[in-house]
Amino acid sequence: MPKLCVPLTDTAIRNAKPRDKTYTLGDGEGMYLEVMPNGTRFWRMAYRQPNGKNNRLTFGKYPEVSLAEARDKRLAARKQLAQGIDPGRSKREEKQAKEKAALNTFEAVARAWLERTAADRAASTQEKNTAWLTRNIFPAIGALPISTIKPWDVLSALRVIEKRGAIESAHKIKQLCGQVFRFAVASGLADRDMTVDLRGALSAVPEAHYAAITDPKEAARLLRAIDAYDGHAYAIAALKLAPLVFVRPGELRAAEWSEIDLDAAEWRIPRSKMKMGQDHIVPLATQAIALLKDLHAMTGYGKYVFPSVRTGDRCMSENTINAALRAMGYGKDMMTGHGFRAMARTIMDEVLGERVDLIEHQLAHAVKDPNGRAYNRTAHLHARRLMMQRWADYLDAIK
Repeated sequence: MPKLCVPLTDTAIRNAKPRDKTYTLGDGEGMYLEVMPNGTRFWRMAYRQPNGKNNRLTFGKYPEVSLAEARDKRLAARKQLAQGIDPGRSKREEKQAKEKAALNTFEAVARAWLERTAADRAASTQEKNTAWLTRNIFPAIGALPISTIKPWDVLSALRVIEKRGAIESAHKIKQLCGQVFRFAVASGLADRDMTVDLRGALSAVPEAHYAAITDPKEAARLLRAIDAYDGHAYAIAALKLAPLVFVRPGELRAAEWSEIDLDAAEWRIPRSKMKMGQDHIVPLATQAIALLKDLHAMTGYGKYVFPSVRTGDRCMSENTINAALRAMGYGKDMMTGHGFRAMARTIMDEVLGERVDLIEHQLAHAVKDPNGRAYNRTAHLHARRLMMQRWADYLDAIK
């Protein structure tokens, strides 16, 4: 322990020469300069821990840490002691927190989240989410410790996407970032979801209007054009099945054989693939069963009902159905893969007079019972099964 002495000066410190043994120069209030035989000089502070044990702090080397800076560190340590805080322990915890933060970058946490939640989404969605983050977010904030990221850091990356005109993508990627932050909060790696502060910061997503054929005569021409289409067998099968099941295009192309029960005439889509996050049952008309049985001979050996033509490990490309429609002469302002849903909704209601709540339920829209509660996936299943068969028979009739 250094003896009590007058405060140090910069001149006294510069003139302190090394000796054969380590010695100290006191500055008061427990702080002293330790001079090593090799000339290295350390700022240290002796103090008594709140539990009564003696300890010491190291403030760094001189001259990297000046006399004034060392005194500032001493003052901060004494304030902690006055509050019953051990400055040595606090310093170790701060160091550990910094080391932990350096390891838990946004990219590291995002990839951990993607891996941990992979089973909750379709493989195609997993690929898309990974690609979105890799291309748009990781270059901007991927290397930053997630606990240090501010809302503006995220917004800056999203602005780049927005400036490309990809407004909807910017919003979806913002949602992805929010999920990563919430995962970090649950893992003890961040305090809060920073994207909450970005509400209203991005341009509004333009309202999407999917072109659709809703006139029965035009629908009949489209069905005949599909029958005459000379494209890839998988694309033809998807085009023929689309009007019979009228699910969302992403749900159709990501269909897996494990979800389809040909004997029960049902396609059960797990909630991880559904926009509304609820399991969905699609009753299959006899026409749909016939199509699927033919297709099973071609793709039943693999995972996907509609595999990619390049590899069976992925499902059909999201552009396949729309590209086929374009090849048949139906421009994007006339018909889209999503348009089969509007076709079914309109004609089933206005022409066939089907119950609107059954149609909406089959479209996997939110439908409430008379008490305001959401129907479960099996609600009115028998009635929906009959409706789907009437719809398939109608399509055959008009074709």
